[in-house]
Amino acid sequence: MQRIIVYFSLEGNTEYIADEMAKELSSDKLRLVPKKAYATGGFSKFFWGGKSAVMAEKPELEPYDVDLSAYDEIIFGFPVWASTFTPPLRTFILENKEGLKGKTIAAFACQSGAGAEKAFSKLKDCIGIDSFAATAIFIDPKDKPSEENEHKLNEFCKMLQQIV
Repeated sequence: MQRIIVYFSLEGNTEYIADEMAKELSSDKLRLVPKKAYATGGFSKFFWGGKSAVMAEKPELEPYDVDLSAYDEIIFGFPVWASTFTPPLRTFILENKEGLKGKTIAAFACQSGAGAEKAFSKLKDCIGIDSFAATAIFIDPKDKPSEENEHKLNEFCKMLQQIV
């Protein structure tokens, strides 16, 4: 099965999981990069990122090259902002709506607090699917490594490897 991990990472937590997952699953990766960078420090990070997420903004992305027809499975990864998925994923999904049809789709979220379950629900609605093949939630995996996150990553990868 050909897989690709499509993700956005602001501070490296989501990228950390995407990298580890790509090694375990031998999958490709596509990092989404908005043309206008989000703030990474202090109050402005939460204000502008949260506002952008809540308002369902669709930021313009740096050019990317992907042929989704080459993949059977797409794994979306994102940090949770204001109980939703990050706007760069929204842009990608809307730009690739046709290419996502008929694919097996899984998702993982990285967060410091809560909101991932709501974010998964909103992501399903945006994609137009009823359910994910698998989901996983990681708590600050790069910044605060833990056995729990390692266990979740291993279990998530095992679930994905069982999908035929």
